[in-house]
Amino acid sequence: MTITRKLSLLLAAGASALALTACGGGGDSADSDLVVLHRGNGAEPLTLDPHKASGTWENNIIGDMLIGLFTENADAEPVPGMAADWDVTEDGLSWSFTLRDAVWSDGEPVTAGDFEYAFRRILDPATLANYASLLYPIKNARAVNAGELAPEELGVTAIDDHTLRIDLEFPAPYLPGLLTHYTTFPVPQHVVEQYGDAWVQPQNIVTNGPYKLVNWRANDFVLVERNPLFWDNENVCVDEVFYYPTVDNPAAERRVRNGELDLNVDFAGQNLDFLRREIPDYVRVHPYLGIVYFAFNTTEAPFDDPRVRNALSMAVDRDFIANDILRAGQIPAYSFVPPGVNAYPGDAHVSWEEIPVEERREMARELLIEAGYGPENPLVFEYSHRTTGDNPRVAPVVQQDWALIADWVRPEIVGIETQIHYANLRAGDFSLGDGGWIGDYNDAYNFLFLGETDSVPMNYSRWSNPEYDALVEQANRTLDAEQRGDLLSDAEQILLDDSPYMPLVYYVNKALVNPNVTGWEDNLTHIHRTRYLCKADAG
Repeated sequence: MTITRKLSLLLAAGASALALTACGGGGDSADSDLVVLHRGNGAEPLTLDPHKASGTWENNIIGDMLIGLFTENADAEPVPGMAADWDVTEDGLSWSFTLRDAVWSDGEPVTAGDFEYAFRRILDPATLANYASLLYPIKNARAVNAGELAPEELGVTAIDDHTLRIDLEFPAPYLPGLLTHYTTFPVPQHVVEQYGDAWVQPQNIVTNGPYKLVNWRANDFVLVERNPLFWDNENVCVDEVFYYPTVDNPAAERRVRNGELDLNVDFAGQNLDFLRREIPDYVRVHPYLGIVYFAFNTTEAPFDDPRVRNALSMAVDRDFIANDILRAGQIPAYSFVPPGVNAYPGDAHVSWEEIPVEERREMARELLIEAGYGPENPLVFEYSHRTTGDNPRVAPVVQQDWALIADWVRPEIVGIETQIHYANLRAGDFSLGDGGWIGDYNDAYNFLFLGETDSVPMNYSRWSNPEYDALVEQANRTLDAEQRGDLLSDAEQILLDDSPYMPLVYYVNKALVNPNVTGWEDNLTHIHRTRYLCKADAG
């Protein structure tokens, strides 16, 4: 018996020629009839290859150019993308997708073979994909990624040009959400095989989504233009999109207020009251499925000792950081999985949550003395942080929190460019570093997989706990949603007790959006695809 869902195919839009005028410095095109959007995008992308990317700022661009089996609607909920309809076997282990009629931006058909090729490419260990572990629910994905099986053994099969089957290791009811993620996007086999990694350069790239890359000036802007061969092109409003790296939030805020940017994906929390006074219609703040956390490198002293990790974690005053430093509605985090996750009890918490921070620092001092530290053997360590957003403001606060444990606790802070910092985390080239995780889909496993032994490099801590791994695996093989949630919660408690990660605060979405921009919907994952946006004054 199978569960079948049917959807009507959208009509493919007719091809039309779009003129792109030369642009300099991110200015509007000379064609006044074009609708142009200027987006502040946080950081400079390292890559626009969906198999190499790992940042939300990259996702914002990639997801405007490529579309997988599923995509997001304006509310960031999973909706059919390339999938016209699909069947799921009763045991939940095999999904068969029928693809809609669609073409790449060079006119070549998008086929099931492009999907099969893409999944094999990202999981091939030679690709060195940072995010490959997200796909481990697929049958044999872990073994293929480890080089133990050939890519051809992966449970993704092109039955014919319009039919793709995905076989799973365990039931994954969240699969539609996972299939909106850029790691699952198709890539054009005929182009990748011709140009290799250079296929994403503007002169080579072809896309199946609403936009195509035409220019990328490093540390200046990325420019995409509308793809006239996109199947839903007739419902796309914006013709050109400029994405700017906006590392300096105050500078980006000024650019929004001056009309140079139509929107920016963040703003400094301490400026919230000012912005609400000056440009109240621009300010967007709402819950976010994500967490700010610190990762301990558990493979090296001093953080190979859980007593040291727990001591530093309990000494931080999260309430002060959320309410007095960030000041934009962030919630102090005492668990790793944020609130609001589907089918999850959310009852795992650090054991010392209700203890006043002054008492926690006394407990931390005792733990560190027990671990062998003191006046004769001071605890000296480096804390590295991202230089974007509010992170530089948080760093001296946690440094002071740790120093208050004892005068022989001596943290040093180092700010590092965001992309380089994340590269260091993935490589294990750090001691203690900050990070953020945004849910790729609404399920607790999307957070807890970061603690699995085999999730390196996304398991920045390199922590390994067989009991934890076994519980997560058992949960993933459990069909009953309540039992699965309880097992994952038990696993989270182990992670919190051993403290390879230090939860700090749960994110909120912060954005500045010119009220002239229409179609922007606040949502839990802060994904806002340009295809749904327009301008009120657009002709």
